Amino acid sequence: MKNQTFARKLRNAFTGIHWAWAAERNFRIEVGLGILTLVVFAIVQPAALWWGLIALCVALVLAAELANSAIEALADHLHPEIHPTIGKVKDMLAGMVLVMSAGAAVVAVLALYATLAA
Repeated sequence: MKNQTFARKLRNAFTGIHWAWAAERNFRIEVGLGILTLVVFAIVQPAALWWGLIALCVALVLAAELANSAIEALADHLHPEIHPTIGKVKDMLAGMVLVMSAGAAVVAVLALYATLAA
């Protein structure tokens, strides 16, 4: 709803994240991998620029998974039967998360290489 207070909007956002945590196994896995990545980087201690890139990549992967989950839930609610077009949309959303995750992995490898080779 429009014209909600900032506090209410923030509460809604955390509710959405909580729902994704409770309902989506992939979201929990991606949060775990994000935390693991941050722990590894805390040990390796890359330059600040790499930290920024890694934090951004973790956030983007989680945001992509939230969007994927939200659109899939909406599609399932609006059209509960199996439909080929909705299947294609879901596949593309999964592809979005995969591409984002692969990009994040490349950034992580480059950050580790740059840090450990220095």
